[in-house]
Amino acid sequence: MRVIDSINGSKGTAFSFELLPPPKGKGIESLYKSIDLLREFNPSYINITTHHSEYIYKDLGNGTFERKPFRRRPGTVAVAAAIQNKYGIPVVPHILCSGFTPEETEYLLIDLQFLGITNLLILRGDKDKAGMPTAGGYSHAIELEEQINAFNDGIFVDGSLMEIKETPFSYGVACYPEKHEEAPNMDEDIYWLKKKIDKGAEYAVTQLFYDNRKYFDFVKRVRAAGINIPIVPGIKPLKKLSQLTVIPKTFKVDLPEALVHEASKCKSDEEVKQIGAEWCIEQCKELINFGVPSLHFYALGAADSVRKVAEAIY
Repeated sequence: MRVIDSINGSKGTAFSFELLPPPKGKGIESLYKSIDLLREFNPSYINITTHHSEYIYKDLGNGTFERKPFRRRPGTVAVAAAIQNKYGIPVVPHILCSGFTPEETEYLLIDLQFLGITNLLILRGDKDKAGMPTAGGYSHAIELEEQINAFNDGIFVDGSLMEIKETPFSYGVACYPEKHEEAPNMDEDIYWLKKKIDKGAEYAVTQLFYDNRKYFDFVKRVRAAGINIPIVPGIKPLKKLSQLTVIPKTFKVDLPEALVHEASKCKSDEEVKQIGAEWCIEQCKELINFGVPSLHFYALGAADSVRKVAEAIY
């Protein structure tokens, strides 16, 4: 089932969450434990992130270094297939521009289609440390959408035609209630979001946020811009005191003064976890009253907190 059909067909506010593949050398059991904590809330789908290759430099001992590609979290396709096979829950692997050539993306699409995985989340991904796109790759998510659209039409990257066309891919994209860090202003950010929608994105999932007013204002502005697809709130419960500085720096979002005030009084991460869950419950209740079609939880390292929130709102 397409994600958009799950969202639109839900009798209440749909529930979904996102997980990371385990680091290289680690098993998948920790992911299964997270899913087991949350599957009773009937998730419409589970997102599986993708991480592009990085480079490490190996000292050859003679004054020179060898640059080698390195991926800390491989296995997105295999993890997605394992979860869908074990639980029967639709999975949504992330597909990135960054770190992948069009040919590598095409092989990925072929593998996913063979496995019956046809829901995707299309992302540009982080640029490399030099701020450059992958050699021969794409710079923007729109270009990746164009390749997927052509693939759905039976056209390979080299222009050759498929003999048999399988179930087409459907996809969502990301959006930013507090503006993408590289956008000069919100109007420009929404302009490019609309371009992604016009290319075929069926829904958008927001960057995490903690101030619902930012989401409400964003939805008002995108509707005024003619964007009518579901805008799914991305939610992550605060869990550690260190996140008061890490989250704003990493995700370029503001933390509400009231949340920071309460969390700053905590003496331990366990106290922060309690405050974070309580804030998240009230945040989600307000979003549900607003009429959001779905809530999407970033569950990495926070599946227990997400469960506590889900118990209170579902």
